[in-house]
Amino acid sequence: MDLNTVAEMRDARRRDTWRPGDAWLGGGTYLFSEPQPHIRRLIDLSRMGWEPLTVTAEGGLEIAATCTIAELSRFPKPARWTAGPLFEQCCRAFLASWKIWSMATVGGNLCNGLPAGPMISLTAALDGVCLLQSQTGALRQLPVADFVIGAGVKALEPGELLRSITLPARALGSRTAFRQASLYGLGRSGALVIGALDPVDAMLTITVTASTVRPIRMRFALPPNAEALREALEYAIEPNEYFDDIHGLPAWRRHMTFRFAEEIRRELTEEGGR
Repeated sequence: MDLNTVAEMRDARRRDTWRPGDAWLGGGTYLFSEPQPHIRRLIDLSRMGWEPLTVTAEGGLEIAATCTIAELSRFPKPARWTAGPLFEQCCRAFLASWKIWSMATVGGNLCNGLPAGPMISLTAALDGVCLLQSQTGALRQLPVADFVIGAGVKALEPGELLRSITLPARALGSRTAFRQASLYGLGRSGALVIGALDPVDAMLTITVTASTVRPIRMRFALPPNAEALREALEYAIEPNEYFDDIHGLPAWRRHMTFRFAEEIRRELTEEGGR
């Protein structure tokens, strides 16, 4: 789609004063998908030269904001990353064409902040931490689960840039379980729940996305029974936090969230393994 309000495009390597109407341009698959009447200037990140994916010295993974979905999918996951299959499961949750995969970026998916954003699901479930850079160059870190605070609402200051997301080695060593539901065969996720079992202390983490306006995370030091899990879900998710749009009513999203969480509990805990 032509953005007829955009009067200028600037290379992000050239520093300039941030002004109202500016927007960062990553892959552009969202920006060019619908009218953006508030945007006057695009600041292009495509030539920043950031390495898409880097294994950290601690054995974690740093994902550049400009890393595409195709690059993330193709990246060879070490055998020690027990959570490796989760990457492809979340990439496939896009249900998008190879053209979108080749252009859409991980950072763009997070910065859209949409409930159904599968990169939000992936990075929140694996204890991802965002590296944010202000217009002054100052850096700060924020967990992905705290970065998206509502449907399309992010904890970003004006002009602040999402530089990368880092997944710790410990989380990558977790055993995971994935559940996704959509009202349509090739539709947007209406509920997406991920479970992760910590490789060190066997703590169970349940991460709820798509059905809620923001990522919801619950941690259990001891394996919960069905009743304890249900109580935790009821306490953690307020009724008004279930998303409501054409891709699913709140009541259905709630039902699928509770159902998937229980399936994951059974799959990952000792009780479910017997």
